Amino acid sequence: MSTENSTSTLSREDLARLVAADIAPGSYVNLGIGQPTKVSDYLRADQQVTLHTENGMLGMGPEAHGEDIDEELINAGKIPVTEHPGASYFHQADSFAIMRGGHLDVCVLGAFQVSAAGDLANWSTGAPDAIPAVGGAMDLAIGAKEVFVMMSLFAKDGTPKIVADCTYPLTGLACVSRIYTDHGVFLIEQGQDGPSVTLREAHGMSPQELADRLDFPLTLPAENSWRPAPTQRG
Repeated sequence: MSTENSTSTLSREDLARLVAADIAPGSYVNLGIGQPTKVSDYLRADQQVTLHTENGMLGMGPEAHGEDIDEELINAGKIPVTEHPGASYFHQADSFAIMRGGHLDVCVLGAFQVSAAGDLANWSTGAPDAIPAVGGAMDLAIGAKEVFVMMSLFAKDGTPKIVADCTYPLTGLACVSRIYTDHGVFLIEQGQDGPSVTLREAHGMSPQELADRLDFPLTLPAENSWRPAPTQRG
């Protein structure tokens, strides 16, 4: 494995490809509105991942294009999607029972902030012109066995979005286990001595530069554990 870090940041397609590759075969997965929906385009058939949407569908396929678009077949973000053989539809109350009942292996969500303890804030910044809408995010954050987050590492003003403590209203406590960002992938573990954050791979900055920009202890893995940057872009 390479010990060099990519000199460019990851695109949204790169992040979606990374997340898709990290989902275990046979998993039941919910993809949040926005950037996480791109993950469906990179899941391989041999992974046999079953996608769930909170508006009441199990067995969702990738986003629909052209003649495949059926305006009545949409995901929770109202994006036209395809269906895999055996797909099923059900009442939204049953869909939330799947989420709250612990039947999802992974959910992938966007975020405004994630704390070093794995706390998630993804529904409101508290800004006067914001339109807060938590939707089913609270149910997903607590109900899924693992929560992956996709987001940019830095806000427009340059401040990091992975923080020691969230300042925005919380969606869930200690629920996030992985954060995929344009500058790197971070793993959060809840250990006996408290939570810890490990940088799995870095892009566009050195690991030490990233550690210097973040206001919490960041564990940097041994050089021989670095993963190479993606070689393809969507």
